Amino acid sequence: MYQWRKFEFFEEKSAGKSSIPDEVVGKIECCSSGRGRIVVGCDDGTVNLLDRGMKHVYGFQAHASSVLFLQQLKRRNFLMTIGEDEQTSPQLSPLCLKIFDLDKMQTEGSSTAAPECVQILRIFTNQFPEAKITSFLVLEEAPPILLISIGLDNGCVYCIKGDIARERITRFKLQVEDVSDKNNIPVIGLGFRVDGQALQLFAVTPNSVSLFSLQDQPPRRHTLDQIGCGVNSVAMSDRMELIIGRTEAVYFYEVDGRGPCWAFEGEKKFLGWFRGYLLCVIADQRNGKNTFNVYDLKNRLIAHSLVVKEVSHMVCEWGNIILIMSDKTTLSIGEKDMESKLDMLFKKNLYTVAINLVQSQQADAAATAEVLRKYGDHLYGKQDYDEAMAQYIHTIGHLEPSFVIQKFLDAQRIYNLTNYLEKLHEKGLASKDHTTLLLNCYTKSKDVEKLDMFIKSEEGSGELKFDVETAIRVCRAAGYHEHAMFVAKKAGKHEWYLKILLEDLDRFQEALQYISSLEPSQAGVTMKEYGKILVDHRPNETIKILLRLCTEEGESSKGATSNGTYLSMLPSPVDFLNIFVHHPRSLMEFLEKYTSKVKDSPAQVEIYNTLLELYLSKDLYFPSISQENGGDTLRAITGVPYLSRAGSKEKLDAEGDADTHKIKDRLERHEKGLRLLNSGWPSDLENPVYDVDLAIILCEMNAFKEGLLFLYEKMMLYKEVISCYMQAHDHEGLIACCKRLGDSTKGGDPSLWGDLLKYFGELGEDCSKEVKEVLTYIEKDDILPPVIVIQILSKNPCLTLSVVKDYIARKLDQESKLIEEDRRSIDKYQEETLVMKKEIQDLRTNARIFQLSKCTACTFTLDLPAVHFMCMHSFHLRCLGDNEKECPECAPEYRSVLDMKRSLEQNAKDQDRFFQQVKSSKNGFSVIAEYFGKGIVSKTSNGSTDTLRSGTSSTNGF
Repeated sequence: MYQWRKFEFFEEKSAGKSSIPDEVVGKIECCSSGRGRIVVGCDDGTVNLLDRGMKHVYGFQAHASSVLFLQQLKRRNFLMTIGEDEQTSPQLSPLCLKIFDLDKMQTEGSSTAAPECVQILRIFTNQFPEAKITSFLVLEEAPPILLISIGLDNGCVYCIKGDIARERITRFKLQVEDVSDKNNIPVIGLGFRVDGQALQLFAVTPNSVSLFSLQDQPPRRHTLDQIGCGVNSVAMSDRMELIIGRTEAVYFYEVDGRGPCWAFEGEKKFLGWFRGYLLCVIADQRNGKNTFNVYDLKNRLIAHSLVVKEVSHMVCEWGNIILIMSDKTTLSIGEKDMESKLDMLFKKNLYTVAINLVQSQQADAAATAEVLRKYGDHLYGKQDYDEAMAQYIHTIGHLEPSFVIQKFLDAQRIYNLTNYLEKLHEKGLASKDHTTLLLNCYTKSKDVEKLDMFIKSEEGSGELKFDVETAIRVCRAAGYHEHAMFVAKKAGKHEWYLKILLEDLDRFQEALQYISSLEPSQAGVTMKEYGKILVDHRPNETIKILLRLCTEEGESSKGATSNGTYLSMLPSPVDFLNIFVHHPRSLMEFLEKYTSKVKDSPAQVEIYNTLLELYLSKDLYFPSISQENGGDTLRAITGVPYLSRAGSKEKLDAEGDADTHKIKDRLERHEKGLRLLNSGWPSDLENPVYDVDLAIILCEMNAFKEGLLFLYEKMMLYKEVISCYMQAHDHEGLIACCKRLGDSTKGGDPSLWGDLLKYFGELGEDCSKEVKEVLTYIEKDDILPPVIVIQILSKNPCLTLSVVKDYIARKLDQESKLIEEDRRSIDKYQEETLVMKKEIQDLRTNARIFQLSKCTACTFTLDLPAVHFMCMHSFHLRCLGDNEKECPECAPEYRSVLDMKRSLEQNAKDQDRFFQQVKSSKNGFSVIAEYFGKGIVSKTSNGSTDTLRSGTSSTNGF
């Protein structure tokens, strides 16, 4: 004890030294605390409650004589007392146990109030004979169950368990000592120990320490020690350890026996436990004084020491220790705050004590780190750098790392700095700058072994504890490429791994193998970034990887190439066009192989457009379009991205064969282009899979006549087709084209022959043979009138009349025949008209004589009433039924004429149909004449004819 340092970690609180209020008259026999109050029991049977200022709250008469023991319960506001009451019968003991509900008050008189007594229980019965009570302890189990233990002077412990308030209890007795008739060994201390479902009871006598396992039936006793202690020298720690004080030392007991002991000499008048501190009132035999000591057993120091008077009771409440003296004075002692205690230790440079103190009292981590920082500063000032760094390492996570790093930036202390940075990374609190600094320490000290440990120590573990990109950057800059690659591969930083392989080490084949091992999505990203370098050095291998990415060869291509949904999930070849910017031939090879494997790619339009541009480009540069006039405009019109013409020409091995090779190569590509145009626009598709406008522009700019002819013909732009032949002055091909495209029976356009004739008429050279052939087809389909033909051919001064002589003769003969036929028809129609006019006049001026004797409908003799029609048909009135205004025989014919007329009038209103007939007819004038002839275009009304209805009738009703 004399080696332990003494400190003043406790002080007198606001109440300080005071005294028990005057309202407490009797001698204090027992004391308890809890729920914010101190309860004292006196020898006059009263119980008094005191508040924090040691002021009297209220008191009441609990027992008639003396209150021997009491305990304030924690969970419920119940007070349990044991005292002497009036003895009503010689057989009954005056000792009884009472339970008061402090939440329920009842008036005892006019001015006093007392809590309600909810139960009175006789302690001793016939089965449990009376003895002197020496100790008392209550354990609150699950409410309302209580376990009451009462120690007696005969070495026994009476236990009462159950709902005491409702008197639903069980009693049992525990024998602590085998007592002879001569000697009584009292049970002077009790302590409960609850460990899960295990419930145990410590019982202390002057001669022994015992432990009862109450979960066993019957309870089993285990003697822990053959030596006991005196009165008031028993306590329980917060770790459920039994503490007893003897003259030579203080002993701790656990369930398996005696534990640690502390050699504090002197008679232990009182023993207690407060927030991890051991409380002792020790009598000094040399000077006869009592000393109150507070021991911090963890840190081996005396937290407070004070000479006191004769102490009668000691309780803990409100975070303070209250000592009640024999003369009824009180002393309230409280613990100082942590900051005050630490300031006291810092002034004495007792940093180790301060560290142990904050750790033992479970202070927050920030406070502990602050103490460690101050200790580290103290050691740093003493130039004990190793030990200072050891303290700073413990502050990681709370102290700003830059504070420590700045102190150890000197090259002579690089070892300490390295150690600190390593710990910073181990705890995952390092920033990018910290990683950079640590790696620089390794590289500058050339400590490859530590660098390996730092980089590769977590090879089998999960996430790395440092900033990956920083580590890669530093290792790469220092020339430690293998370490940088290891980190990049471990962390899945594929772009860094490939950057080192390609830019630093030129290991292209290894880079390709690494890309092949990646997931398809990640491989696609890396190929977009590094594909240009790989195509420069390993074009064939790069193309193979790209094909595998875009088609998933080997696994998914078995049935997925025709699945559009699946293909849409794969990378598109269009995404990789930019990597071929300097290698158009490799791009052509890549796209050709892709199209041979995938027939319905979502990016088919862009792929065909790009391939077509490659096939038709003059020297296979990107692009021939955008470099010539209108590249940007074309892109805006078509919406197709074009590659920039940034690459240089691929050199040929033999200079002498350069032109021949170029011509041959271009012809081969043109053949491929034509095949591509054909395959991209099959006959069953209305529109092609490529951009038609772009294809036409490419063909025109690269003078690809075959492609233009194919596209114009597919688009039914026949005039543009023959225009191509005209520009080339290919007369034979021109006529053959018109034969193929001008046949109306096969859906052709016969007007092409007219355009062809116009072309020959304006040619300005002798083309008699061609003109004669053209006139044959014009005459056959009657495409142009002879007058127009003569006008067109008259413009060519090289043509003679003999070219059209036969044609004109035939047309004149044909026209003469038509004129003669028309004249005969006119004469016929005029005669019929005269007959009709005469008939009409006769109907208007002369009477009609009806001489039919039979009904036209039933052929029976005609009798009255009868109906005669102007058409000379007669009917019985009964045969006509309700329709007596129209002749049943002539009405159908008349109605058909009316319907025809109505239809013609309706067609006259359909202007679109009229113009369509005019346009599609060989002779539009004949259509117009027909409309005039039917009276549709210029309709005239003749009022006199309205009266001539076939339905006009006369009824003879006589």
